[in-house]
Amino acid sequence: MKQKTHRGAAKRFKKTGGGGYKRKRAYLRHGMRKRNQDVKRGLRKKTQVSESDKKSVDLMLVNK
Repeated sequence: MKQKTHRGAAKRFKKTGGGGYKRKRAYLRHGMRKRNQDVKRGLRKKTQVSESDKKSVDLMLVNK
């Protein structure tokens, strides 16, 4: 049977040139009025998936 790409993961992660994955940061969905503008600006930036989670993302994105 063919392996399929996890479509939810395909929308959330992008592969980088070095073999890692880019992801969006958490904590930006609600409760923004109480947060400092500097904090919100930092949360808009992308970050890397950690080494411990990279194997799970690799399995979900088999064909990417």
